[in-house]
Amino acid sequence: MLIVAGSLYVDPAGRDAYLASCAEVVRQARAAPGCIDFAISADLVEPGRINVYERWDSDDQLLAFRGSGPAEEQVAAILGAEVHRYRISAVEAP
Repeated sequence: MLIVAGSLYVDPAGRDAYLASCAEVVRQARAAPGCIDFAISADLVEPGRINVYERWDSDDQLLAFRGSGPAEEQVAAILGAEVHRYRISAVEAP
């Protein structure tokens, strides 16, 4: 299992528009083979921060979904990012 998690930074004035532009991507990801969870959300404390959280069964399924990547407009709006891929070897109850 993989977890992709981190944060993106956009102009605070454009954050709501950026998130709205991601709604269809979230729907498509959640319907994609191998997607366990996919969320892109506004941070509650930092006005320009967007939190990213994805869980996938495999690298191949993640890469198949990613295809050519985000739209040019979305890439242009990102001022900074810190997103990492984590490989999970076991899952336990909290």
